[in-house]
Amino acid sequence: MDLAATFEAQRPQLTSLCYRMLGDRAGAEDAVQETWLRWMDADHARVENASAWLRRVATNIAIDALRSARQRRETYVGPWLPEPLVRSEQGPEDAFELAQECELALVWAMERLGEEERAAFILREAFDAGYDEVAAALGKSEAACRQMVSRAHKRLQESGPKFDAPEAEVQDLIARFFAAATAEDGAAAIKLFAPQAVAISDGGRKARAARRVLTGPEEIVHVMMAVWRKSAGDGDLSIEPCVANGAPGVIRRVNGEVDFVLTLAPDTENRIAWLYVMRNPDKLSSVAERALFGPESVR
Repeated sequence: MDLAATFEAQRPQLTSLCYRMLGDRAGAEDAVQETWLRWMDADHARVENASAWLRRVATNIAIDALRSARQRRETYVGPWLPEPLVRSEQGPEDAFELAQECELALVWAMERLGEEERAAFILREAFDAGYDEVAAALGKSEAACRQMVSRAHKRLQESGPKFDAPEAEVQDLIARFFAAATAEDGAAAIKLFAPQAVAISDGGRKARAARRVLTGPEEIVHVMMAVWRKSAGDGDLSIEPCVANGAPGVIRRVNGEVDFVLTLAPDTENRIAWLYVMRNPDKLSSVAERALFGPESVR
């Protein structure tokens, strides 16, 4: 077989798998590169299914990487959020095309899963792997893998956000939220949130952000409006729509530079359940220069 061609054909899926596991672009690329090195050293005469072999290896590399990443995140300043994949007019980068389909709310919610539980869920639900493949990848019985996937479903359902919400629903909530914020209408903004809503902003050590998760409509609106009032004098501000991990979002720029990416996830009653604000410049370095939508989309 053509080893390089075989691997490159699988690279988008492997990148998507590792991003879903890690929530980090560089980490995903490193895991895929390590998979490539192991592929080149493998006994290919014994590989019956190259796709399944590569997924198994990438999964276990990502499991180890996630364990190390979680140890580092214990000392992370403020809440940790997954890195956004923001699509440009020219389309997504090839390697991350499949990863763009994984919405940020789901990547965040999967943080509550154990490493192997997360891997089982991703392999089964994102890649439609049979339980025999999942079991082989994780070194578990098929029954144990079924139980892990079932448990993962339950935990994710309990996390609050509704996954795979219609694009128009998310876009409408974003527009209404920004309209209320621009008008400094706190009462209107509060009504948009679910009672148990959470807002998370990730600044790392390099940008101003809340150092803890904000909970409840009143706290979320009070803190975010206060922060945005303070930033009004930062310079020339502009808001433009974007697509972040396949869902509508917005980019705010200050003097032309990306200041934050914001998106949200509704609950089952079309209220904001989860608000995401990425401000860490290290996680915004790959944000596209231009948004997919025109400015009229947020009016």
